Amino acid sequence: MAESSSSSSSPVVKSDAETEELLDRMLTRLALCDDSKLETLLSKILPLTISSLSSNSTAVRNKVLEILSHVNKRVKYQHEIGLPLQELWKLYTEANATAIVKNFCIVYIEMAFERVNIKEKENMAPVLVANISKLPLQHQEIILRIVARVIGECHASGIDEEVAVKYRSVNGSQDRELFSEFCLHLMLYKQSSQGGGCSPGLSIAQSNRVAGKNPLKNEELLMRKLGVLNVVDAMELGPEPVYPLYLVASADSQEAVIKKGEELLRKKAASANLDDSNLMNKLFLLFNGTTSTGNVAPESKVNPASVSLKTKLMSVFCRSITAANSFPATLQCIFGCIYGSGTTSRLKQLGMEFTVWVFKHAKSDQLKLMGPVILTGILKLLDSYSSSDSDAIARDTKTFSFQAIGLLGQRLPHLFRDKIDMAVCLFDALKTESESLRFVIQEATSSLAAAYKGAPATVLMDLETLLLNNFQAEQNEVRLCAVRWATSLFDLKHCPSRFICMLGVADSRLDIREMALEGLFLDKDMGQSRRQNIDFKYPKLGEMLDYIVKQQPKLLESSEMREQKLLFSSKMYVAMIKFLLKCFESELDQNNSLGRSTEFLSSVETMCLLLEHAMAYEGSVELHATASKALITIGSYLPEMIASHYVPRISWLKQLLSHVDLDTRESAARLLGIACSAIPPATSSDLISELLSAICKTNNLRFESLHGMLCAIGYATAECMSKAVAIPGTLFQKILKCLTDVANSETATLASIAMQALGHIGLRAPLPPLVDDSSSVDILILLNEKLSKLLSGDDNKAIQKIVISLGHICVKETSPSLLNIALDLIFSLCRSKVEDVLFAAGEALSFLWGGIPVTADVILKTNYSSLSMTSNFLLGDISLSLSKYNPNEKCEANENYHATIRDSITRKLFETLLYSSRKEERCAGTVWLLSLTMYCGRHPTIQQMLPQIQEAFSHLLGEQNELTQELASQGMSIVYDLGDAAMKKTLVDALVTTLTGSGKRKRAIKLVEDSEVFQEGTIGESLSGGKLSTYKELCSLANEMGQPDMIYKFMDLANHQASLNSKRGAAFGFSKIAKQAGDALQPHLQLLIPRLVRYQYDPDKNVQDAMAHIWKSLVADPKRTIDQHLDLIVDDLIIQCGSRLWRSREASCLALADIIQGRKFEQVGKHLKKIWTAAFRAMDDIKETVRNAGDRLCRAISSLTIRLCDISLTEVSDAREAMGIVLPLLLADGILSKVDSIRKASIGVVMKLAKGAGIALRPHLSDLVCCMLESLSSLEDQGLNYVELHAENVGIQSEKLENLRISIAKSSPMWETLDLCINVINTESLNLLVPRLAHLVRSGVGLNTRVGVASFISLLIPKVGVDVKPFTSILLRVLFPVVKEEKSAAAKRAFASACAMVLKHAGHSQAQKLIEDTAALHTGEKNAQISCAILLKSYYSVASDVLSGYHAVIFPVIFISRFEDDKNISGLFEELWEDSTSGERVTIQLYLGEIVSLICEGLASSSWTSKRKSAQAICKLSEVMGESLSSYHHVLLDSVMKELPGRLWEGKESLLYAIGALSSSCHKAISSENPVTSDAILNMVSSACTKKVKKYREAAFSSLDQVIKAFGDPKFFNVIFPLLFGMCDSSAANKSGSAHLASDAAKTDNVDPAVPLEKILGCVMSCIHVAHLNDIFEQKKNLMDLLLISLLPGFQWTVKLSAFSLIKELCSRLQSILVEASKGASQHDSATSFVQELFYSVSPKIVECISTIKIAQVHISASECLLEVTGLASVRWTDVGFKEELLHQYEVEKNEEAKSYLKKCIDIFENLE
Repeated sequence: MAESSSSSSSPVVKSDAETEELLDRMLTRLALCDDSKLETLLSKILPLTISSLSSNSTAVRNKVLEILSHVNKRVKYQHEIGLPLQELWKLYTEANATAIVKNFCIVYIEMAFERVNIKEKENMAPVLVANISKLPLQHQEIILRIVARVIGECHASGIDEEVAVKYRSVNGSQDRELFSEFCLHLMLYKQSSQGGGCSPGLSIAQSNRVAGKNPLKNEELLMRKLGVLNVVDAMELGPEPVYPLYLVASADSQEAVIKKGEELLRKKAASANLDDSNLMNKLFLLFNGTTSTGNVAPESKVNPASVSLKTKLMSVFCRSITAANSFPATLQCIFGCIYGSGTTSRLKQLGMEFTVWVFKHAKSDQLKLMGPVILTGILKLLDSYSSSDSDAIARDTKTFSFQAIGLLGQRLPHLFRDKIDMAVCLFDALKTESESLRFVIQEATSSLAAAYKGAPATVLMDLETLLLNNFQAEQNEVRLCAVRWATSLFDLKHCPSRFICMLGVADSRLDIREMALEGLFLDKDMGQSRRQNIDFKYPKLGEMLDYIVKQQPKLLESSEMREQKLLFSSKMYVAMIKFLLKCFESELDQNNSLGRSTEFLSSVETMCLLLEHAMAYEGSVELHATASKALITIGSYLPEMIASHYVPRISWLKQLLSHVDLDTRESAARLLGIACSAIPPATSSDLISELLSAICKTNNLRFESLHGMLCAIGYATAECMSKAVAIPGTLFQKILKCLTDVANSETATLASIAMQALGHIGLRAPLPPLVDDSSSVDILILLNEKLSKLLSGDDNKAIQKIVISLGHICVKETSPSLLNIALDLIFSLCRSKVEDVLFAAGEALSFLWGGIPVTADVILKTNYSSLSMTSNFLLGDISLSLSKYNPNEKCEANENYHATIRDSITRKLFETLLYSSRKEERCAGTVWLLSLTMYCGRHPTIQQMLPQIQEAFSHLLGEQNELTQELASQGMSIVYDLGDAAMKKTLVDALVTTLTGSGKRKRAIKLVEDSEVFQEGTIGESLSGGKLSTYKELCSLANEMGQPDMIYKFMDLANHQASLNSKRGAAFGFSKIAKQAGDALQPHLQLLIPRLVRYQYDPDKNVQDAMAHIWKSLVADPKRTIDQHLDLIVDDLIIQCGSRLWRSREASCLALADIIQGRKFEQVGKHLKKIWTAAFRAMDDIKETVRNAGDRLCRAISSLTIRLCDISLTEVSDAREAMGIVLPLLLADGILSKVDSIRKASIGVVMKLAKGAGIALRPHLSDLVCCMLESLSSLEDQGLNYVELHAENVGIQSEKLENLRISIAKSSPMWETLDLCINVINTESLNLLVPRLAHLVRSGVGLNTRVGVASFISLLIPKVGVDVKPFTSILLRVLFPVVKEEKSAAAKRAFASACAMVLKHAGHSQAQKLIEDTAALHTGEKNAQISCAILLKSYYSVASDVLSGYHAVIFPVIFISRFEDDKNISGLFEELWEDSTSGERVTIQLYLGEIVSLICEGLASSSWTSKRKSAQAICKLSEVMGESLSSYHHVLLDSVMKELPGRLWEGKESLLYAIGALSSSCHKAISSENPVTSDAILNMVSSACTKKVKKYREAAFSSLDQVIKAFGDPKFFNVIFPLLFGMCDSSAANKSGSAHLASDAAKTDNVDPAVPLEKILGCVMSCIHVAHLNDIFEQKKNLMDLLLISLLPGFQWTVKLSAFSLIKELCSRLQSILVEASKGASQHDSATSFVQELFYSVSPKIVECISTIKIAQVHISASECLLEVTGLASVRWTDVGFKEELLHQYEVEKNEEAKSYLKKCIDIFENLE
């Protein structure tokens, strides 16, 4: 064999003959080799044999085959014989290996894998996978099957990290792809049924590739699948390669695989790019299988996937846009779901869902190819279902089908446009399908409408009919779709579609009504559309009317009695009228010149008839009001036509005066007034007289009739007064008298109506005094008292009418006294809190002032109500609202007479109201001043007063009352419009100073007791629970608190509130003038914009809204403006983040959070640090809302920072600069902050920075890594430290708790960041990083930090590889002492692992020193020994190649340290010994000299522990090596015997055991070298037997027994037996009479005067075994005494067992004598005598033991002993003195074995009778 070994290692190429001869010798060795040694032989022979196949010699090859045949036969059925797997693989992978060699190698590799242990299998499998793509295809399949089998056996329940690292090292892309593909096929594989065939998703070839020759069984397949999932997970492949694998696993038939697959799919593959084309191609291949019918072999055709997998795949396709564009696979997939063989309802449903997805996301060119085909399939599928199908899946399938049709209609409209079949189909489906489907069909129908836009005229006409018919359907959805088609398909000018909308307005469903209104453009957004100047093209009035009349010809029939029936519902009428009015106004605007054309007038006449028809009794109140107002609207444009039209219908109008609706009555009265303009004066007088007589003569008139008549009198009289020939004076007096009487005597409502009538008359002419006989009195004087009472009442509507009528009356009035009366009545309302009353009073004052923008005709002949309503209560543009009514005309008052009134109004406003101490008076003054400014702004007096008005409005901006503030800001805007250039500049400056907070109030308001300083509830309640709002209440509170100066703090608070209000008010004003101010604002922008930005985020919603208004007005392009002023804005916001005002801090944080989003580095780089500082400060603010804003800012700046530092999104230079700014701040101020939220946010940002920063992170790695490592402990939950301190008290193992803490730390963001840092470390980074790490190793505090730095070093070194060589010295210098000193086991292991990693790259001298220092630790204290074991274990697991040269140093240390007393230490070294040695005997044999040397050093040591450990090592050596230890026996024996004399020490007994062991193993060598040595050993051991220490003496007896047995010298009997007998005698004496010795023994475990008798008996038995017979006979008496003593009742049963063994040994020796005596031996008599004495002395004692001791073992041994004695002694049964007792014991004996021995004894006695 030596020859073969040497030849195999020789580089010389042998000849074929030599090779053949060598192979022949190998065959001979194989034939002669035992099976027990075959494995060792094969490990050397088999690789050499197979490699010989590379020879071209036939003889050599035949010899190889002969050897292999022999091997096959020998090992085929002996699976315990292993094959050399490593060597075979090495041979296979050799570059020059021939094909035949590889083929044979692969066969034996496969066989070897079946025989190796689990550990070697799992370590070898990853090696096979590496570079597998370069192997032949057939070999690939074999190896993959081998690996799959190993994975199933080893990794089904999990995978070790060491093995996982090896799988991850398979880094070839082709290798990984090949392996993952095989894993996918394995996952698809299913156990074939009886019918055969391959698994779904696989081809026959793929199935054979997975299973090989024998199909896989369920249990084996399950294990392999679970193992594959674990291994693929450990390999950390990208999400796209593993996605199909996990998806297939989640659709498996085994529950365990499904669960694991779903978990991995969710955790590891959720981020897969579903738009990856390669991934989608794989998934489509799985779904469809091989679809090509080309040149594909049958065994290579892939079957479609199983139904369960198809279901999973469809859910994936419905999330991938690439899947939607993968024609033709997409089409095949859809049709496979709908019509494929074996399809299910669920697949049909998913197929239609995917169809919807495809129609939505497919590209146009792809959709054009697929669309028509899929549409045909959908229609066919829908036809296969009945409308009654209630199955949930069927419903879902239909749902997706209809959705697909709708989407296709949007994407490919040309498929539907030329015919209405699909529209008819969907409308019919809406009628017939179940309600659950109607919504979907409704959406599809609505989507399809777009397809018919631009359709041919004939198709559109068919659609008109279809829609009109379907609107009559019962189903709501049908009607809704009809209206939707009408509104979306046709434009506004299309009359039939608008008619359908009119029908829809009256529908019972709200959504249909709203859509119909939207189609008529009558919805709420109409006004907005108008403002946006959208040009609506309405149909011509005549065309629309013609279509309506065509639908209902009776529509134009009406009667004066209004008894006709309505042909449409009231709601439809209302909508129809409004739409027709829009058509009317639109046609007038478009064709103003043709406004009087015959055709148009004819249409208007028809419309009037329609409106009159709408006034039928059946109509609703809303309809009547709308129709009557429509007539007024027409009259406002065509007054002559309406007047002439209603002259013959006056009686019809008079009927309407008593209508129940107020608006209808007023409209009828207006129409009556308009009609009076076209009739003669006499007829008008008669009409008025008739109305007067009806009022005056009838006392029981209904309120409605009275109201209508009073209104009619007012309008008719006013119209008559405008004619050249007025009504007679007497009639006029009657009219005034009647109205005055009603105003004086009736209720407030009727009085207000009478006053309204008087006002209408006053608009035309001044009211004359009432003449009564000879006296006359002015009407206002007469009504003054009554009006004062009414104005102080609570009927607000009446008050409004009265006060406005006062204004109307005074328009033509010239009497100063009467004007003053009216003015006083109006001013009496200055404390009213009703806003509408104040607006009405302001309107009245405007009529008194003069220059209002309305005329009497507008008021009397249009639908005008009041200036307040027209101007949207002073907030709208009145000129725009009144533009349609002769905009150039104004209602002029008499200037001369009204001048004094204007002065009075001015004084009242500016001297009393606007600066009043009462807020309600200030509010009234504001309303009235604004009314005058708005309504009379062009009046010269107002123009002169503009500076004064502007000052007043500026002052009022700070009011708490929102109405006052808002109107003041509106007034500022109006003043700006009215003023000249200087005025405008002054106003802009004032507003800017107010907004920026630099302006001061020009005029103070004097506070009185009841002046309100705060709104009620703003600052809480007083001590007694009362209000705190007025000046008096605040002073009282300050005095009650004993702090009078507190009132000044209240005033300061009030001023701050006023300042805030001023800003808000100024903002409203500014927003209105900003657009007009233009260039005037440019100098102020830099000051304004930063504050405006901040104010838009103010906590006060009102301030936000106000500032948003001004921002929109001031800034045309907000983004550009902010970009231009970004630095100013950010600087201001950062400053305000530290403001003393919480609202400023909060607003600044919120503003910053919004502004910095999306910015580039050059924009925000200079501010980054300040913003982070501001965010941290806000997150620690005292106010919660500011903290919340700080959190928001932190999130925003975090997102910005992460993007700026991400090199994939930002330039590398900018990323580095940003990182340099932010990272030090986060590490210093963020992570180390005491605020929990700041710490968490900082850690999160740092982790994300590390993810994206890439190489930009390198300059900061040292700081970042050290900070993260320190944070592992500093940021740990302090509760864990507390628990660890008290762990022992509550029974928790501290090591387990440490592991838990480390596990938590390694799952933290800090550790994740460290992982990311490792990926970007390069050689330059190490220069800064390693010294910091070394410092942290020495000074790091906290378990997590220390373990973390060690683990980081362990991960770092494999990453940087040889680059770490310059740093190994410094790292080893700090790591090794730390391992020694570390108390924590977890930290010690971590540092040891790091040390081993560094050792792998250390130089030779460094490695030698480290290993020697490590080995030297075994002689130290406990911690050092543990460190030694852990370090050595780490070295072997990480740097085993380095250690291979130092085994002579290490193995002796490991061997001896196995015998430490501490079980923990010895266990560590025992485990290390087992892991590092291939065989114990072989290893000891190799390093025996070093081990013996180390043992001798230990024995010579002054440490008792070392001596004991060395002695135990000798015992182990003797046990393992046996006689092979003889060469070292002299050294060992001398060392042991040298230590044996002297004082006793703990553990010294191990020396005695060592002597016994050496004597047993090396007795021949000892005796042959020096025969005297055995005597010396005997003397030394026997003297030890006299010691009183119990353990030591017991060890001495055991050693003595071994020595006697080992040397077998007969002389030992005479030397030892007397000594032993003496000890036995003393032991018996102690047992019987020395009770005090027992008590002394109880006091100590070490000293025991009683000799262990069973040990003595054992030694005596050994002596008898080796003694001469004569010596035994000489000691007969002592022997008998010894036996009798040992059988005394006082000794334990163990002593009895030893005595029985001694008796049996003695009987054995005596039997040999008797046998010899029978052949003529001379000692027969002595032996016979000894036997007889033995029998009669001992046998009764033996029987007594059987009877007294109840232990089965004693019974068996005693019965056997009795049988031995009885068999030797020929004693008759009658001579046996214990006959009865023996018989009795036989009867009662329960143990069958003992009973059989007793039976044999009795039989012997009986046979001798």
